[in-house]
Amino acid sequence: MASTFHHILLSGACVAAMFATPVMANKADDTLNVAFALEPEPLDTYKIAGREGLILARHVYDGLIYKDMDTGAFKGLLAESWTQPDPLTMEFKLRQNVTFHNGAHFSADDVVNTLNTVIKPDYGTRYSISVDWIREVEKVDDYTVRIHMAKPFAGAMEMLAGSLPIYPHDYFTEVGSAGMARAPLGTGPYKLVEQEPGVRYVLERFDGIYPESPKAGATIQKIVVRTMPELNTQYAELMSGKLDWMWRIPPDQADRLQGRVQVISAPIMRISFINLAPVAASGDTPLADKRVRQAIGYAINRDAITKAFAGGASETLKAFCNPAQFGCTDDVAQYAYDPEKATALLAEAGYKDGLSLPMTFAAMPRPVAEAISADLAKVGIKTQLDELQYAAGVTKWRDRQAPAFFSNWGSYGVGDVAFLLSNFFGGGADDLVRDPELVDWLKTGDTSTDPTERKEVYAKALKKIADEAYIVPMYSFNVNYGLSQDLTFQPYPDEFARFWQSSWK
Repeated sequence: MASTFHHILLSGACVAAMFATPVMANKADDTLNVAFALEPEPLDTYKIAGREGLILARHVYDGLIYKDMDTGAFKGLLAESWTQPDPLTMEFKLRQNVTFHNGAHFSADDVVNTLNTVIKPDYGTRYSISVDWIREVEKVDDYTVRIHMAKPFAGAMEMLAGSLPIYPHDYFTEVGSAGMARAPLGTGPYKLVEQEPGVRYVLERFDGIYPESPKAGATIQKIVVRTMPELNTQYAELMSGKLDWMWRIPPDQADRLQGRVQVISAPIMRISFINLAPVAASGDTPLADKRVRQAIGYAINRDAITKAFAGGASETLKAFCNPAQFGCTDDVAQYAYDPEKATALLAEAGYKDGLSLPMTFAAMPRPVAEAISADLAKVGIKTQLDELQYAAGVTKWRDRQAPAFFSNWGSYGVGDVAFLLSNFFGGGADDLVRDPELVDWLKTGDTSTDPTERKEVYAKALKKIADEAYIVPMYSFNVNYGLSQDLTFQPYPDEFARFWQSSWK
């Protein structure tokens, strides 16, 4: 779940364009013009990795339930109610007044066919975590289905609320994944009426949406989404009124745009961190000593780095989790900037003359890695920076050849530490600690249906991770949005734009 953000400087011509008098935005023709720098992937949700395609898909498709990001509550979407008769069974009562964009009536057949298709390995669902907890889906009657789980999974509701859209069974059976991507059909607030894949998409409001839908009530008639790789082009169009929405604006450019368009900085689930390996492929490693790992934590001026390089709504992390996630707590050991303490710990561990530390970084800007390296050098830790693509960096980490690995993780945009902690400390490929106690606690937290129990075990795990200094939490990410002055838009930490909630002022 790593991601690289583009940092592109404004050209002189573009700066000049910024100071031109902007024209009226698209309020008059009720069209919201949106730009992405990256191409949306084909619109079969189950095959999409990037946010761009997933944002479009969530406007077209619905799942069984919906998460209200303002309250954290789960609401019925295609399901009107649900129960869990036993730990491995979920039963859903479905709405009976729902139609797809082509007029087909929604029923249990759509749910059963969609989910039983996408859970098969040969379908190629992009993220197995979204479906591998489902063993099979059973039709009870035309408007009742049961999901039989393959294993207990505390994240089931999160997956059902965003990652498992329902497709019309006759159409999906006929056209398959490629057909759904080519001509998507859903029950969502907007229908796709035109697309040039990867280039341009036109969505029109679906006035046949069922009134009970949490997505009902969209006010904007049309959304036009274009791919614009050059941020300078986006800035110019935003200032001229040809564009109403853009995102992922670098901090320096957000400052320049401020006051001329709406600029919003919003926190997201993604966090950055330095993973410290207490084991190495070559044998002995200084990081096997907790005092060395703690010294690294004290040596880095994380507050200064956060302010200088992240800015906006980003904040220095107090624990290895995002404060917006369920189960996150900052009641753990803290490592405030204290180079003297770092030096003393290194001497106590037998490294009074310092040590060498190779540090791999991936999907993080080089200037941030260099700032960390400079701080470590002040206490005698000499780093050798190795910049890699994310996949290569992960491979090196897993092979125990990257003692320190500086990167980031987005938790699939889900506000629950189950999608963070277990990846790095649950006994999987990224877990080089393999602490049986942590693995056991996290398994309990990830499978329990009791929120109180989950919070308790995650708190224990986070406390131990901090005590042992297995990881140096750095900062949370933010996204800067640029908006037309006429647009009302509410960003959320999961990075999913909900244009059905937007309106013109």
